[in-house]
Order: sequence, then C-alpha cells, then structure tokens
Amino acid sequence: MNLLTVILMYAVVIGAMWFFLMRPQSKEKKRVASMLSTLEVGDCVLTTSGFYGIVIDIRDDMVIVEFGSNKNCRIPMEKAAISRVEKAGEN
Repeated sequence: MNLLTVILMYAVVIGAMWFFLMRPQSKEKKRVASMLSTLEVGDCVLTTSGFYGIVIDIRDDMVIVEFGSNKNCRIPMEKAAISRVEKAGEN
C-alpha cells in the first residue's frame, strides 16, 4: 500500500507539471507559428529587440523589414525575431 501511494504521488506531480508548465508552452508555440504563417508584405511588425518596422519581402525563414521614415534602413532578419504582427488594414 505504501509503494502504491508513492507511485500515485509521483504521477500526480508529473501530471501537474505537464498541465501547468508544458501545456501552456506548447500552446504559445502554436500561436507564434500561426502568427508567422499569416505574415504578409506590408504588415507592421514588432521585433524581439523592440523595433517597429514594415515587412517588404518574405522568404522561407527570413524577412526583410524596413525601419524608420527614410526608407533606407532595410534589414534582413529571421522570422523568429518577430514578436508581434499588426496587419496592414487593421489599427
């Protein structure tokens, strides 16, 4: 009976860890993947470093983002460096 109690407690602890730690992380990964898959040219993006820019070209795992009002600052970066996307027609 004592061994059964220990095994049950381990199962409860592992189940709680999965529910509170792993599950939200996998949901967040799915949300980010969905956000990046709907990325289009002309979208306003916020990078992980805090810069806002406009997407001007999209490649497989890379985007070219234009920063500033002078239109001369175009930087290629990985899609993973994008933390938020605002669609071109939305406010």
